[in-house]
Amino acid sequence: MPLPPEDDALVGGALVEGALDPRGGRSANVTLRDVAKAAGVHYSTASRALSGDPTPRVSALTAERVRRVAEQLGYRPHMGARGLRKGRTGIIGVVVADLGNSFIAQVIRGIENALEPHGLMAVIAETQDEPARFEHVLEHLASRRVDALITSSARLGDVEMLTTFAKREAPVVLVVRNLPDSGLPCVHADDRRGGELVAGYLAELGHRTLAQLRGPQDMLPFIDRGEGFEARAAELDVQVVDLDESASAPSYEEGQRLMVHLLAGRTPKPTAIFAHNDPMAMGALDVLVRSGLNVPSDVSIVGFNDNDFTDHVEPPLSTIRIHGYEMGRRAGDLAFRLVEDGQTSAPNVVIPPLLIPRSSTRRHG
Repeated sequence: MPLPPEDDALVGGALVEGALDPRGGRSANVTLRDVAKAAGVHYSTASRALSGDPTPRVSALTAERVRRVAEQLGYRPHMGARGLRKGRTGIIGVVVADLGNSFIAQVIRGIENALEPHGLMAVIAETQDEPARFEHVLEHLASRRVDALITSSARLGDVEMLTTFAKREAPVVLVVRNLPDSGLPCVHADDRRGGELVAGYLAELGHRTLAQLRGPQDMLPFIDRGEGFEARAAELDVQVVDLDESASAPSYEEGQRLMVHLLAGRTPKPTAIFAHNDPMAMGALDVLVRSGLNVPSDVSIVGFNDNDFTDHVEPPLSTIRIHGYEMGRRAGDLAFRLVEDGQTSAPNVVIPPLLIPRSSTRRHG
């Protein structure tokens, strides 16, 4: 029977008690039994129709009628009760290293937009890249009985901690930082290819003496970026000035520190620099300007990630774009599939990098 447009509470010829509050709005207490009564079906039929699970016991026509009735009555399912029936909480733990990093904000947005259509909510925690804090966060999420964990905080030393969580608590999806020896599924960029792109681009601009500001060497993306950069430079017979240390964290401050170290008596002087992420590149740029050097006339600089601010600095920063939102969206989709299928592993997803030339680089010579 079609629903009368003039009265949402009148369904199938019956006025649902409690469907409207005394002020004329929808009641917050519409129950599943109200929906079943209004749709003219049994309570269990209404439950199956609204569960989202396909079943031959409820026809498509009946399921559509029940959903339409539920929408018009303003019915909202009790997510806690639904989760108990399925043995789930509807919560996905998302653990990141630095909420202040605009690239990570893109990743989080992608995750949330992937989870929301499935009725899943992300609970976000920050480790500040501290191993002890990471361990504490995982313990807290385990106590919340999250359905899955997505993390961009993994260091090489975290393999045992994360694989144990995956075995005992819930599926784990890595994003941004991969752990190849863990067997955990990961959505990450082709960081090695990104490093190769930087070296090839700088060589094409005529730079023959390069340097790189390395990120932490217990995080695989920075290892891969450095190896790709050096391998491509060697193929092109381009010299890479050795800097005998790397950053302790992929931060603006560490970019400053390494740039000061690089300028302190290094010979020969590099004409172009590859910083392993954009915050480090920004720190290096600050030091170069304060040292009286012009970017890019005296030295070119390239970052990595394409953070939101890279095209708003002076000069706008050349960088490698790795599509943080897409990485987050794919990680969210992957986590959902693992929860639905009851699996703990899946194939990795590799996102190709893209070189974004801007004004911080120029032709040399």
